[in-house]
Amino acid sequence: MGKIIAIANQKGGVGKTTTAINLSGCLGVLEYKTLIVDADPQANATSGVGLDPNKTKTIYDCLINDADPSDLIVKTDNPNLDILPSHIDLVGAELEMINLPNREYMLKHALTKIKDQYDFIIIDCSPSLGLITVNSLTAADSVMIPVQCEYFALEGLGKLLNTIKIVQGRLNPDLEIEGILLTMYDTRLRLANQVVEEVKMHFQEIVFDTVIHRNTKLGEAPSYGETIIMHDAASKGSVNYLNFAREILQRNDLTKISNEDKKIKISDEL
Repeated sequence: MGKIIAIANQKGGVGKTTTAINLSGCLGVLEYKTLIVDADPQANATSGVGLDPNKTKTIYDCLINDADPSDLIVKTDNPNLDILPSHIDLVGAELEMINLPNREYMLKHALTKIKDQYDFIIIDCSPSLGLITVNSLTAADSVMIPVQCEYFALEGLGKLLNTIKIVQGRLNPDLEIEGILLTMYDTRLRLANQVVEEVKMHFQEIVFDTVIHRNTKLGEAPSYGETIIMHDAASKGSVNYLNFAREILQRNDLTKISNEDKKIKISDEL
């Protein structure tokens, strides 16, 4: 059964969508079947992998019309990577869901139908703490928090952690914090180094070792509808996200060699 990871931070511009697209792309290249769930009405993850949000059915149909997500999933050009697209209509979904029973469990209900088909399901949350984000946290096994290496890095992080605690207490007691990912790191700025030190001092082992550097290729790749690993595999951004994907696998004990694989297989011909 696949693991569902929500990427959340109500502060905009911290690298949520960039991380969702490129972590998923790298997991796919590493031969893990991965699905991006675009739960942001801006639909940047959808366009970022080369799809037109206006020419496909979307997650809105799952939440409001109870459509089967298997019928809405679209394959991408990245190996082993599919996407459940989004659309601006998702803005209205929160209003339509507000009076529904079990409104916080709508996304969980949809993803349960397809969870067994993937190794990882990565949810790109919107920059808010609204009902769609709560749905994402309720459906997820863990939450990953991107934090920008800038002055206001910790602004609002307390609110997000409080929301996570509320979801853990009332809706999803099994929700874990996958970790905090430091993004947009510029080695030339002393302030960036101070932010890294401060975040690691406060949150210690839940901060990922991998840090995502500022890289022009990361900003360029979505305009081509490509993940960074497909756009420029040799770029610093690609190396960062490939290392991050490996760290995710290590944290989930998926890089260990099985006992069966350790055995020396002797050919019958010998």
